[in-house]
Amino acid sequence: MVTLSPYIPNALPDDRPAEELAELEYGKLTSEKYLYVSKHPLGEPLPLPIDDEPPYIIYIATYISYLILIIIGHIRDFFGKIFKPSEYADLIEKDGYAPWYDGFESFYVRRLKTRIDDCFARPIHGAPGRYIKCFNRIRHGKTGYLYDGTSNECLNLSSYNYLGFAQSHGVCTDFALKCVEDYGTSGCSPRSYIGTTDLHKECERVIADFVGKEDAIIVSQGYGTNANLFASIADPKTLVISDELNHASIRFGIRLSGASVKVFKHNDMNDLEKLIRTQIAQGQPKTHRPWKKIIIAVEGLYSMEGNMVNLPKILELKEKYKCYLFVDEAHSIGALGPEGRGVCDYFQVEPSRVDILMGTFTKSFGATGGYIAADKEIIDKFRLNYITQNYSECVPPPVLGQIISSLSVIKGTLNPGEGKERLERIAFNSRYLRLGLKKLGFIVYGADDSPVIPLLLFLPAKMPALSRMLYDMKIAVVIVSYPATPLISARARLCVSSALTKEDLDYVLRKFDELGDLIFLKFSSGIAGGSKIPGQPPRWSIEDVLATNVEDTKMPKLGQFY
Repeated sequence: MVTLSPYIPNALPDDRPAEELAELEYGKLTSEKYLYVSKHPLGEPLPLPIDDEPPYIIYIATYISYLILIIIGHIRDFFGKIFKPSEYADLIEKDGYAPWYDGFESFYVRRLKTRIDDCFARPIHGAPGRYIKCFNRIRHGKTGYLYDGTSNECLNLSSYNYLGFAQSHGVCTDFALKCVEDYGTSGCSPRSYIGTTDLHKECERVIADFVGKEDAIIVSQGYGTNANLFASIADPKTLVISDELNHASIRFGIRLSGASVKVFKHNDMNDLEKLIRTQIAQGQPKTHRPWKKIIIAVEGLYSMEGNMVNLPKILELKEKYKCYLFVDEAHSIGALGPEGRGVCDYFQVEPSRVDILMGTFTKSFGATGGYIAADKEIIDKFRLNYITQNYSECVPPPVLGQIISSLSVIKGTLNPGEGKERLERIAFNSRYLRLGLKKLGFIVYGADDSPVIPLLLFLPAKMPALSRMLYDMKIAVVIVSYPATPLISARARLCVSSALTKEDLDYVLRKFDELGDLIFLKFSSGIAGGSKIPGQPPRWSIEDVLATNVEDTKMPKLGQFY
């Protein structure tokens, strides 16, 4: 008899051989053909990704689906408050006290999200490498779960472990353990002062050298890196021009600084230039005096859309109108460029042309925290008035060891050749899976070299259907919907890693092909360059995809194939 517990059990023991466990965390490269160098041709404009649109019937069905769900939900709320008041105590005024929640504002979470909550936040254990272990659970009541102590080992397309450094064995793990022996876990040692050790200084030096800046500063939280950054460089006389799809941490940080903010359409360089010209002409809102400074804030790689910033064009505008440029490389650092140095490396531009480079260690480097890299004068100012760094806990030594060792592997100073292989594997894997899905007829957003692959689902019922079916097929993906995306643009976000093998991706493509036909997900019109390819069907068979995809993946522009 299986015992069910409402609590998540401890990590399950795994007595398989070490070599087998290592391959489950990072698959072996089976052929040199499955490598590719991620680099944009110097001087060529960045082609805008073609966002394919589904038939109008899909949009209509999506709106009707949400309308039906909303109507039924409000009917249940109305009668539930009358006949089952105990279940709606949080929404009903009692003894003169206001309700905990407003029924309308909490409606989406209560009536839509909680119905498919089993598709989100699945608890895991072990290293999130090539495979990820998810605890099995069954629904108990409206919001609870029961756990039977077993887990499901799935192919991992759900983690930001881009370069596969989140391993329980290997050179990075050994280096981190050595740091624990030398420094302990808190960082306090005879060589430390005010929580800072020589290891912290070494880590900042390594980061600055890696991204091509004079100096860098590290903090223990990725979100907090942006949350207080703008308060140190902006004030009410500053204008921040922000991309409309910038991360919540950037938007929060701009609001906290008190600076004026204007938003331009995502990656629309014409709209950006028009906005800059208008703001220079108008000046500050009340006095119309010139702005003290104008800062353009963008991301290197947008994690919901899979798009890259048009860095060459933005640098051209920045230098033309004498603005400052801030680039958030949380998802691009380590994942893009022939040397893994992010968007500057990918577009072959000098990092000195970007004023502030920000990034996190949680994605490509298998660690935690974030960094800011800039000229030494700017970093010296941050050391005095940057709240996150001054009032937060310092980064623990084992995390510093993970950062330093993973960067050393990428640069080739530690385990020469391994970093190059990891970079070329993620470049190949990203293009291979993206092109395969597009050939099969799925609508996929994003740039060719992006390791984030959003596959559009649209209808709300397809979110739980795809997630649960893939989970049964031993494939873990992330389902994303409102408010992270527009209401009608629900999607499965596939996060590619260098830990995956080409054979893993073939398995994923086969299963997506089956599910795409089963639950009707192949909405693509087969467009390429704005028109259908003469003589080519809008979707390929899975056998044709697997037979041609390796060679096609290495073509400079994938658009000609979908």
